[in-house]
Amino acid sequence: MDLFRIGDKLVLRSKIDRAVDRILDLRYQGLSQQEVANKLGIDRTFVSRLEGLGEVRKGKTLAIVGLPVGNKAEIEQVAREEGVDYTLLMTDRERWDFVKGRDGLAVLNDLLRIINEVRQYDTVIVMASDMRLGLMRSLLDREVLTVTLGHSPIMGDVRVDPEMLRNMLRALRSLDRERPEEEGFGA
Repeated sequence: MDLFRIGDKLVLRSKIDRAVDRILDLRYQGLSQQEVANKLGIDRTFVSRLEGLGEVRKGKTLAIVGLPVGNKAEIEQVAREEGVDYTLLMTDRERWDFVKGRDGLAVLNDLLRIINEVRQYDTVIVMASDMRLGLMRSLLDREVLTVTLGHSPIMGDVRVDPEMLRNMLRALRSLDRERPEEEGFGA
């Protein structure tokens, strides 16, 4: 039977299957987790957890966090092409929109959720102002590689060199392949 009663809900399994297929198809097409979540009206963390359920590859995971990135789409494309597991980039406008018109508690809760999520990755590349880089190193308590986008406070978007990032990512992946599995790295 495709229909299940769960508490006071009636759940259609084929509807769930179609939604999962759509999520995976959009991710395969290159959309970010956030883009998929926005397009389908779901929480981005659901997309992440769904992928985690089906993950086959084990090994070192990699995240990129950066703001304010002027060439966000270009950097997201590099991240996708190089197999980055999680990418959170914001333009200057997006970072201001993140805090504008919201109370401090809501902003703090969202920041803590993001920090907790990013802490799940083994290595994090952080691209930000000099002041924020040290703070992120302390908060993440992970292997954190930094790219300084300028002296704080940064006013406006900063272009990130996509080839510099691509080279950094490839160097990290080659290091992962060279390290023995007993150190937690491997295919």
